[in-house]
Amino acid sequence: MLYLILSIICSVTVGVIFKTSKKYTANISQIVAWNYIFAIVLCYLFFKPDLQTVTNDAPWELYIPLSILLPSVFVFLALSIKHMGIVKTDAAQRLSLFIPVIAAYFLFEESFSVYKIIGLAVGFPAIALILSKKDNNTENKWLYPAIVLFGFGTVDVLFKNIALQTSLPFTTSLFVIFCGALVIAWLYVIYELIVKKEKFCLFNFAFGALVGIFNFCNILFYLYAHKEFAKDPSVVFAGMNMGVIVLGSLAGIFVFREKMTRLNYLGLFMALCAIIFITLSQMQSA
Repeated sequence: MLYLILSIICSVTVGVIFKTSKKYTANISQIVAWNYIFAIVLCYLFFKPDLQTVTNDAPWELYIPLSILLPSVFVFLALSIKHMGIVKTDAAQRLSLFIPVIAAYFLFEESFSVYKIIGLAVGFPAIALILSKKDNNTENKWLYPAIVLFGFGTVDVLFKNIALQTSLPFTTSLFVIFCGALVIAWLYVIYELIVKKEKFCLFNFAFGALVGIFNFCNILFYLYAHKEFAKDPSVVFAGMNMGVIVLGSLAGIFVFREKMTRLNYLGLFMALCAIIFITLSQMQSA
């Protein structure tokens, strides 16, 4: 259980770091770019990827879109935390599980149980309630957590396809994807430096290092948790999703004083119920 708790803490900490970076007017793109340098180094040290197995036959049709999506979604994650807060962003990220669930039905022809249908029926209204916000801002900032939801859901579907590949270890594929994401992230940073005249800042390096370390530790502890609960993967699945929503909500409300309406609180409660029903459906089919 310790690994699962550590994974939850690391996941929420990434959001806290992005939220804190707002005070220093840090550049999100540079933070994400620096993050991948540290993630790659740690991935190489801990997972020892066998790069000789990466040939032309590797699933590049999955590597390339993931290399583009990961840094892109990461930027929107930071923007969502900045404009909408940790509570709504963490909830949107965890509710992204509905995308692979729906994909499982249409792409992998999995059957839908009553629990799964109830989970989806409760989950979609929960999303609307969580993202509802009364203010005088005419900008569509609710789009940020919406993109986070659909972005992470798409990434999850692609990673599930990579998990089905038997020619390469998952950790090797993860290393290759991190390298691709690094290239994409730094290309955009260079574009900002040349075209938008952005400046380098040590704050970006510092925040990028912290994000990279905690983001990698989140993945590392999550994998260890799955090994610990090899016979009960639903425990990890449910614990991770509910834990992040609860801890993220506590951090947003009590640490950063994020304002929540009654509808937002109702949405969070419904989100937890939806995740429980989805988990029950997995346990039922196991």
